[in-house]
Amino acid sequence: MTEAGGFPERKRGSGVKLVYDQLRDEILDLVLLPGSPIDEVQLAERFGMSRTPIREALVRLSGEGLVETLPNRSTMVANIDFLNLHTFFDAMTLMYRVTTRLAATYHQPADLEAIREHQARFDAAVSAQDALGMIASNRDFHAAIAEAGRNPYYTSLFLRILDEGRRLLRLYYQSFNDRLPPEIVGEHEAIIDAIKVRDVDLCDQLAKTHADQIIRQIQHFLARDERQTVAL
Repeated sequence: MTEAGGFPERKRGSGVKLVYDQLRDEILDLVLLPGSPIDEVQLAERFGMSRTPIREALVRLSGEGLVETLPNRSTMVANIDFLNLHTFFDAMTLMYRVTTRLAATYHQPADLEAIREHQARFDAAVSAQDALGMIASNRDFHAAIAEAGRNPYYTSLFLRILDEGRRLLRLYYQSFNDRLPPEIVGEHEAIIDAIKVRDVDLCDQLAKTHADQIIRQIQHFLARDERQTVAL
């Protein structure tokens, strides 16, 4: 059987997921650069499907802040607001600290199991030099910590920050050529240990240090001088 337009019929929703997953990965991996136009017709031809699942996938990506619909109804990859990065970094640091402190106070044994599972996935992605895997597992690791703090308002806000910061995290991993130093990988383990013994002050300190080094590395990467000396 075929869909309208002559494309092969797919299980309902599978086409949307296919397009969403592929475009999300390309946006996060900076294959599709910020500001790049997105053409629904070209995507329909590329994926061999009608424009309906393409539009639904773009709506999902828009909800995550990864694409934008312009007033003329054209679509593009969302830009990164470099001018206001300091406000994003302020919010990110605060949420790292608050959620980790709360996790130390309110976590239950099952929470630690979930946190460790995500850390294991992160370690595996680091070992495999899988940048997209690192981004996804890092997001899930910190989301699990937030959920262990049992404040849904903080969790919701932190998830938004984590999602909006995924492309910045890609730049962070690029700055190490996707080979994270062992001491940085170990920061997650130190945070888990501090949460386990309910050391709120240590959790605050470790979370701030973790956020600070990410911010410094991104700032250094963005400010690097790659000009070449050319004889005139």
